[in-house]
Amino acid sequence: MKSVEILVIGGGPAGLSATLNAAGLGAEVLLIERDDALGGQLVKQTHMFFGSEKQYASTRGVDIGKLLIEKINSYESVEVMTDTTVIGVYEDGVVTLENRGRYLKVKPQSIIVATGASEKTLAFPNNDLPGIYGAGAVQTLMNVYGVKPGDNVLMLGAGNIGLIVSYQLMQAGVNVEAIIEGAPRIGGYLVHASKIRRMGVPIYTGYTVKEAHGTDHLTGVTIWQLDEKWQPVPGTEKELAVDVMCISVGLTPLSELLWQAQCDMKYMGSLGGYVPLRDENMMTSHPGIFVAGDVGGIEEASSAMVEGYLAGLTAGQWLGYTSPTLEEEKEDLKEQ
Repeated sequence: MKSVEILVIGGGPAGLSATLNAAGLGAEVLLIERDDALGGQLVKQTHMFFGSEKQYASTRGVDIGKLLIEKINSYESVEVMTDTTVIGVYEDGVVTLENRGRYLKVKPQSIIVATGASEKTLAFPNNDLPGIYGAGAVQTLMNVYGVKPGDNVLMLGAGNIGLIVSYQLMQAGVNVEAIIEGAPRIGGYLVHASKIRRMGVPIYTGYTVKEAHGTDHLTGVTIWQLDEKWQPVPGTEKELAVDVMCISVGLTPLSELLWQAQCDMKYMGSLGGYVPLRDENMMTSHPGIFVAGDVGGIEEASSAMVEGYLAGLTAGQWLGYTSPTLEEEKEDLKEQ
């Protein structure tokens, strides 16, 4: 059994920020990441961030990740375990892990859950054809591994992720045939949509997928219009010859560990699904369990970092750590 003061679950923007502030207060931190490297969504985000200077505005996500990891490596009080999956959080406070075939037990005094979110998908005929990806998978192929996903892409979803990934595809020399959005309006920032439209890509709002075509891989997609009740309108079909469909229709919080820990949960459609009830200090209904990032409600990486910084401070404070500027820092983060 390994004892640790603060266990941070998830090495993305929220988890990295939480680790930094908890360690900065003097707490001993164990940071768990299921992938083989830290960074989470930041490792594939090549676009520059919005926001303020405090949130790394005008810096690319991948560079923000490197900065945070470099800072974490400077703390001797932080232990990092990658390739490690948290299996469960139990009533006696024990957390079980799987690390490269080893079964481990950890007893933390406090836990910060920063597990992020998973991509949603859509049900339509042939939605399992090779060539149909989530937007995150396409970003990973292009921006992490340098692999071109295909030649002609249909983007499904005009939120910020769909618009940004569409632009990145075009930068990589991939033709974006069209972007379709089920809602009557574009969901992402207009600055992203304007860049796409200036490059000649049509954005069809009020459309969805009727059917994907192909045998051993995607060769085309039929789309059709939706009425005001979100019902398809026969006779409005359009045929698109594409070999890739990129699905960007939202995210769902990865909250299984919070359910297991018996945290109070509530369904909030605007936040992506069931999310934990938490106070202004990011603590859930379970004393000592804090949340940060998309697991507490779908937003974006800048918000995840701010929540992580706050959770790191308040988790450390909950264990008795403090600093002369602690309350001032907390208020600043809450304001952000």
